[in-house]
Parts: sequence; structure tokens; C-alpha cells
Amino acid sequence: MIPVVVILIYLAVIAIIGSVAFRKSKENTEDFFLANRSIGSLVFFLSIFATNMTAFAILGSSGQAYRQGIGIYGLMASSSCFVIPLTIFFIGTRLWALGKKFGHQTQVSYFRDRWECNHIGTAIFALSAAMLVPYMIISIMGGGTVLADISTSAETHQPLIPYAWGCAVVAVVVTLNVFLGGMRGTVWVNILQTILFLCFGAVAVAVISHALPLSFSDYMGKLAADPKTRFLVTREKMPPQAFWSYTLIPLSSIMFPHMAIMCFSARRVTAFKQTVVAYPIAILAIWLPCVFLGVLGFATLGKIPDPDGVLLRMLQTYAPAWLAGVLGAGIISAVMGSDAHQVLALSTMFTKDVFAHYGGHEKFGERRSVHFARGFIVVVTVIAYLVALELKNKQGIFEIAVRYAFSGFAAMSPVMVAALFWRRSTKWGALAATLFVAAFLLWTAFMQTSHKAGDVLWQLGEGKEAIKVFFLNPRGDVSFWNGFMTVVPMVLGSALCVILFSLATPPPNQATIAKYFGPGLTTTPTADTNV
Repeated sequence: MIPVVVILIYLAVIAIIGSVAFRKSKENTEDFFLANRSIGSLVFFLSIFATNMTAFAILGSSGQAYRQGIGIYGLMASSSCFVIPLTIFFIGTRLWALGKKFGHQTQVSYFRDRWECNHIGTAIFALSAAMLVPYMIISIMGGGTVLADISTSAETHQPLIPYAWGCAVVAVVVTLNVFLGGMRGTVWVNILQTILFLCFGAVAVAVISHALPLSFSDYMGKLAADPKTRFLVTREKMPPQAFWSYTLIPLSSIMFPHMAIMCFSARRVTAFKQTVVAYPIAILAIWLPCVFLGVLGFATLGKIPDPDGVLLRMLQTYAPAWLAGVLGAGIISAVMGSDAHQVLALSTMFTKDVFAHYGGHEKFGERRSVHFARGFIVVVTVIAYLVALELKNKQGIFEIAVRYAFSGFAAMSPVMVAALFWRRSTKWGALAATLFVAAFLLWTAFMQTSHKAGDVLWQLGEGKEAIKVFFLNPRGDVSFWNGFMTVVPMVLGSALCVILFSLATPPPNQATIAKYFGPGLTTTPTADTNV
């Protein structure tokens, strides 16, 4: 009961913060969705990092390290340390400046104005929303896993809080926080949440190392000495194709709607400079201990039914009950920090890009628009909760995130780059890329459900000389060429669609091009300016 009580107290504090933010809020969409663009530098960093660190970063990385070894850190964290700060620096600052100057609150509103399009913007919204829902689902799944595993009795092996109830608790608390406080409540909570899960790794490693009967080096030596487990501490199961595929995954970060909306909410552009410097250090503090503890969990616990819960099993086994509760709160804070932003982002996009765009704002007014946004928050959370229950024990957190959310948004990054930096890009190029990404995601999902591991989907040539272009790898995932992940052909195909269809269609009006590429737009992070 002690860890559960500690976590429930933490969840109550989150709900209280949301209610305080509600009393400070104003009944207009600029305040509800962007906190009046008033987020300062420190809060901006804490919020944007919490936005991007999900159940995938803590539970997913440790679970995948349990399965594949310590090389998972090299696959994901090393590229993220460089790619994500660079996208924040080059793309985030320009989004901020354009949002300040022209009043954009979402990516789609910017695309519509930049490319003089209407329904094409709606198509981009639909795809973005469809890809964001799986990301929300893994956050709810992560919360349910934390509460179920940390409340499991050592005697009966039954959880005090079942998985379904754990998911419901997290979904309700997140919904209340966003429903009441909007962006302001979300970022206030992020201050507490980010501090908690940044401290989690170092504290967990120190506590577990003190309780282990052997040293870290002893456990790692045993894994390395056994041919069956040596892959956990080497790169044997980390082919170069996987490494280079994963370098494209962090491109998804700036295309996530909640990340882009956070960029619109900053008070000054200098907030980006501090975030770019601190982000790689924060990734190191989160990913390294989680991946290491995932491998150590295999050495100390042996086979467990749910690898995504390996960290929680280790806390239960080697940490005092009260500390396990605090550390569990640190894990669940990462889950909820991102989930709150995802829910808010979906609500922002639907309210601005569909409801307001098609006349809802003019008909019902500013205050009613906020009420509509709150209603949508409830609906989308209920849908994500029901899907999270359905996926229990069917797919791991890591696989869901990489297959759908990360790969899809990474493939949409050429659309963002073209909109911001290529004058000649057109709405037809954006539409072609959007339809290509949507079709590719549907195709891969169908192939993975209708075929079995090892099946060849498309090959060039026959016999021994045949080249497998698309096939299902031993884990049942669609792979490309010599084992590249599908994110590679998706990003390349999306970029090609943007280029070819833009060159084949008329450019936007000169007035629009002058508006977005003319003089007077300051985006350098060294300038302390509002535009």
C-alpha cells in the first residue's frame, strides 16, 4: 500500500495544480491553448522536455534494453541528443517567430496560410491526429502498467490496482489537469514532473546498486560470459541498418503537434537557446540509467512476463516501499507530462483547425470555443483509454511508438522543412506527401497483420540473386532492403513527393511568398526580441 499511497498523493497534487491554474485562466482560446504566449525560458525547457519524454523514454527504453541489450541507448539516445536540439534550433525558432507575427497557434493554420489551402490543411490535420492517438495510448498504457506493477502483492502476485483502473486513474487526472488549466496548468505541472523524472535515474541506480548482492561489473561479466546473453552487453543484435534507421526517428519530434504548439507558446526566442544547450544533458540523465537498469533487470530478475515493467519490478525488489512510491511517481510523471500535452494538442488542433476554421468560432464565440475544446478533451481521452485496454499484452510500448507515431511524424518532417525554407514548395506537394505517408502506414499495418515473420512482400529478381525490397523480419515488422526500418523509405518517399509535385504545380502567389520570406523576420536565438 505504501508505494500506491505515495503515487496517489502525487496525483492529487497534480489535480490541485490544475484547479489553481483554472482560477488564473481567462475564457479565451489564446490563454487556454498557449497561456497567452507567456512561457519563460526555464519553464519552456522543462515543458518541452516533459512533452517529448513519455512512457516510451522510461518504460519503453528499459523494456527494449531488457530484450535487445544496452545498444538501445546508441540507437535512440545518441541520435536524439543531436537531432532534436537541431530541429528545435532551426525549425522551432522559425515557427515561434511566424506564430508571433501572424498569430498562428497550430501547424495546420500555418500550412493553410503559407500554401493558400483549405481542405488540404484538413487532410494534414486528420493524419496528424490519427498518428498522435497511438502516442496518447502508450502514455495511458504506461500509467496503467506503473500502478498495476507497483501495487502487485509479492504473496498473491495480484495487483491492488488492476491495469484497467490504473489506466483510468491516469486518464482522469490528466483530463482534469488539461480540462481545467489548459496550457497554463499543463506547464505548471511540468515543473514538478520534469524535476521528478530527471532525478529518477540517478536515485534509482544508487538505491538499487546498494541493495544488490553483487556489483554491477559482476552482473555485466556474467552476461558477457554466457553466449546466450552476450548480446545484451555488445552490439551483436544492433546491425548498422537499424542504427542509421533510428537516426531518422528524432525528426518526428518537431512534427509532433504538441511540440510545435509548445514552440508557439514561448515568450521570447532566447528560451530556445537555453533549451538547445540543456536538452542533450537531460536526455543523458534519463536514457542512460533506464537502459542500463533494463539490462541489469535481465541479469537480476531473469525472465519476466512484461519487459516494459522491468524498472518497476526492480524497484519493488530492491528499494524501500516509500522510496519505490516516490520513484514510481517519477516514472508516472514522465507518462503524464507528455499525455497532458498530447491531449491539449489534439484539442487545440480540432478547435482551431476544424471547429473554428469551418465557422464554429463565428457562430458560438470565443467563450463557447473554450467549452467545446474541453468537451473534445474528454471524448478523445475516453477513446485512447478504451484502445489502451484493448492493446494490453498485445504490443509493447516501444513497438507501438516506433511503428506508428515516430515513423509517421518523421516522414512528415519534409513537409515542415519545405513550408519553412523552400519558397517554391506548394500545397500539392504537401498533399502528395501526406497521402503517401497515410497510405504507407496503412499498408505496413495490413502487412504485419496478414503476413507472418519471414514473408517476402516484394522482391526484385528471382532465386539466389533476388533482392528483398520489403519483407517481414523475425519480429514481424516490415523491413526495407537489407534490414532498414520503414521510416527510411517513408522519409525519402515523402521528401520526393514534396519536391516532384511542387515543381510540377504552380507556386504560391508572390504576395504570400513575400509575406513569409521577405525581410523583417528575426529568428536568431541570440536576439532578445518578440519578432
